[in-house]
Amino acid sequence: MLRLEGLAKRFGARTLLSELSLEVQPGEWLAIVGESGSGKSTLLNLVAGLEMPDAGHVLVDGTDLTTLDDDARTLLRRRRIGFVFQAFHILPHLTLAQNVALPLVLLGRPEHERNTAVQGMLEAVGLGERASSLPRELSGGELQRVAIARALVHQPALVLADEPTGNLDPATAASVLGLLGDAVRGRGACGLLVTHSPAAAATCDRVLRLEDGRLRTEARDAPRAAAA
Repeated sequence: MLRLEGLAKRFGARTLLSELSLEVQPGEWLAIVGESGSGKSTLLNLVAGLEMPDAGHVLVDGTDLTTLDDDARTLLRRRRIGFVFQAFHILPHLTLAQNVALPLVLLGRPEHERNTAVQGMLEAVGLGERASSLPRELSGGELQRVAIARALVHQPALVLADEPTGNLDPATAASVLGLLGDAVRGRGACGLLVTHSPAAAATCDRVLRLEDGRLRTEARDAPRAAAA
């Protein structure tokens, strides 16, 4: 579902990523951890096609993003990738239903199809009765649930989450992570979670540490990898 081949990224004289390779299978929820400045967010931007590598390839669902022009990468993101961010990025003047519908609007889906998909996703995240509410009426945890619904409503092949629980209390964070992980696994998508939180990373199927420009398996996954 996702394959990275020999990725390299430099900023001036600094090498941030070096010959980085990775494969993520359908239904797999993978965490990437590392120190601040190690390149985690840059890696996520490369996977999304928001930045281009200096070398290497990014393949999402069989398509190499590095061979596409800007318009084609934008269209692939709309169709095949869902994003969840720490800051939610929920538009305050739109209802919850309108916020969740945005990916489908951008894809030109018919209104009846949008309405059905949006209501289904809001119910899946426990907000089915709040479709007409405005964001100001919700808690932080509820807003993150809206963001998850929006990220999944178009059934993406790849879900990218950048510190999605950074603004939440531990109990709410655990609930949101459980919801996000179950959604990724249950839909057969693959997901990358970038986080500083060991507790958040522990909810994933694999944990990789970005260090010195490369990904290394965390110790807790070593026995599983060896057994495989």
